[in-house]
Amino acid sequence: MAEILYHHKKIFYRKSGSGPVVVLLHGFGETGEVWNRQVEELQKHHTLIIPDLPGSGNSYRLDDGAGIDDYADAINTIMNQEAGGAKFHLFGHSMGGYTTMAFVEKFSDRLQTFGLVHSSAFADTKEKVEIRQKGIEFIRDHGGQKFLKSLATNLFSEESLEKNPELVNELVVQARDIDDSTLIQYYQAMIHRPDRSGLLSSAHVPVFFLIGKYDPVVPYDVALKQCHLPDISSVTVLEHSGHLGIWEEADIATDSMVNFLNNFGQPK
Repeated sequence: MAEILYHHKKIFYRKSGSGPVVVLLHGFGETGEVWNRQVEELQKHHTLIIPDLPGSGNSYRLDDGAGIDDYADAINTIMNQEAGGAKFHLFGHSMGGYTTMAFVEKFSDRLQTFGLVHSSAFADTKEKVEIRQKGIEFIRDHGGQKFLKSLATNLFSEESLEKNPELVNELVVQARDIDDSTLIQYYQAMIHRPDRSGLLSSAHVPVFFLIGKYDPVVPYDVALKQCHLPDISSVTVLEHSGHLGIWEEADIATDSMVNFLNNFGQPK
């Protein structure tokens, strides 16, 4: 793995393949390994940069008070090292999508395209904030690992759980080294992020959306509301997936990303 320093903290990332650069950001309770099912196909024609966001996987946690904007700045530091002034493609799953939108706000001139994978440009609703606050209380009272185990089961569609129940344990194992303070920092960061849906309306690059029909985190109707905002949108609905369509319907998810990059990914 390669690394950079951001505010004196080591941030690690994986790099593979060759060709135009594609950056893949993972979500809450995940590491860069969440994209493993997409790597083999994408790296055939692209250079993949897959970070562990600060506090996840091998990357160090940032100091208290760090938020989504800090995660976007850390990604920019990676790309200063890896891409120089070249434009690249940025896809984010869930919290990685929130980081993607922060990156769009701060560094839009660096992007050739970007994508929201089971994610949203909207701010949390009042109800969502209350849910996250209860999650923080649960983590403090019972520990992060117990929280992640209870959360993981709810992220998949009923069909996925019936066909592939092992997915739950795979997700829990991936997050086993994320400490409680990091999980709390993530939830606080998500609570305080602003509404960035206006950035979709003003986007001058193609935007990719991957939506799970049974996603409990970014509900289907909410996800659809943002798809018409950019000038150019590519939308794939996974008919059998919850929040982890990149696992639940991995082949379709991967093909949709490949097709998007083939259509809009040629350097200009």
